[in-house]
Amino acid sequence: MSLRLYNSASRKKEVFKPIKNGKVGIYVCGVTVYDLCHIGHARSAIVFDVLVRYLRARGFKVTYVRNFTDVDDKIIERAKKTGEDTTTLAERYIRAFYEDMLALGVLDADVEPKATEHIDDIIDMVSRLIEKGFAYLVDNTVYFSVEKFESYGQLSGRRLEEMVAGARIAVDEKKKYPMDFVLWKGAKPGEPKWRSPWGDGRPGWHIECSAMSCKYLGANFDIHGGGRDLIFPHHENERAQAMAANGVGFTNYWVHNGFLTVESEKMSKSLGNFITIRDALNLYHPQELRLFLLSKHYRSPLDFSRSALLETRSGLIRIYRTLQRLEEIIGPYKDISITPFLSQESGDDFRGHFISVMDDDLNTAAGLGLLFDKARDINRLIDLAIPHKDMKSQLMKERTDLLNCSKSLGLFEEEPSQFFQEIIKTPSEINTEEIENMIQERDEARKAKDWARADAIREALSRERVILEDGPKGTKWRFMIEESR
Repeated sequence: MSLRLYNSASRKKEVFKPIKNGKVGIYVCGVTVYDLCHIGHARSAIVFDVLVRYLRARGFKVTYVRNFTDVDDKIIERAKKTGEDTTTLAERYIRAFYEDMLALGVLDADVEPKATEHIDDIIDMVSRLIEKGFAYLVDNTVYFSVEKFESYGQLSGRRLEEMVAGARIAVDEKKKYPMDFVLWKGAKPGEPKWRSPWGDGRPGWHIECSAMSCKYLGANFDIHGGGRDLIFPHHENERAQAMAANGVGFTNYWVHNGFLTVESEKMSKSLGNFITIRDALNLYHPQELRLFLLSKHYRSPLDFSRSALLETRSGLIRIYRTLQRLEEIIGPYKDISITPFLSQESGDDFRGHFISVMDDDLNTAAGLGLLFDKARDINRLIDLAIPHKDMKSQLMKERTDLLNCSKSLGLFEEEPSQFFQEIIKTPSEINTEEIENMIQERDEARKAKDWARADAIREALSRERVILEDGPKGTKWRFMIEESR
């Protein structure tokens, strides 16, 4: 089965066929850098990170472009409040973005352009739109004329007349038509500005993405992505500008991730439920957040709640416990090689099933289900008997399959010991030497058949959140995982 993606433009799943065989160009709208990123940004970033990872795992050569909007009304207003210039403010939040993405395991894009570095490309596109009659100048501001573009509204499924009737847009007497939007904004005192044929000013929000995507991927490329909230007006306007300027179809597949709520409510600072990525990382391990954000299909709504994250933590620990058991039997991660799927097709084996569900519009929820099933099967295999040489060989294959598939999701890439060190908060009241001494004392009590003393030591350790696991090779211990760090 070939990869199928839901195309927001056609409102159906379509077989993915890249323009150039074996190569894929993807543009995803990045963040406007006036504040710290929130968990909604995290969902979008992780969804498209997985899309890129999976395409590469399937053997495609991917060029991934993700932009920064570094000049905008919000940036200007925030800079006024902080007393910074807009460049300093934007660069500060760009650095914060990279720190957040690194923590979440999100790979850098191949190209990460900034709007302010592409003013000439933007001016060139605006000039072509004016020349072709799709844009008009009023004073020193340039507007796009939506009435001149026949298929305006096709992406969002809206009729122009209905948009005008229901529009909540700021009154602008300079516009010829209410839905016309700014391509180039005339300069105001104290705001950043650049020279243009129409006077000093700065680009509108929508035009920057059209100009930058076409510069790096060509006038017609494979996939354009972003959050569902961007479909209208941002992506509708991007599409109109690019198609009008270039005379071609712009992008073949529009891919959008669904909304994220917090405890069943829309995230909002006014409601007090606005959660930045940094807020979340203070409460949860990065792998918990990543696993949670992939736990439902990317197009489905997702509710961020404490109970859901606790369930995610439980599942994450189960996988890492399995990997820890495997490490004890067949050695650490560094001894195995993780390889891409390349041209393997879906089939009856584990990898084939994983490919089949992921090829079905990137169904990460079903993919994760298969990974948990695989971990359960591995544990059963380990429990059947003391592993012998042939079983070790089989366990090596099982672990390689598990990690190959999970790598395309950006999950379970840490060594188990490192993971548990990070997720466990060691109590200050007791140190590891004391734990080992108490376990030794318990072992001696058990040998002496002083069961009361042995049980008392276990209970004392349990109160300190230390769990004992008795096995053929002796007693092992670990700290109980806290609900949050």
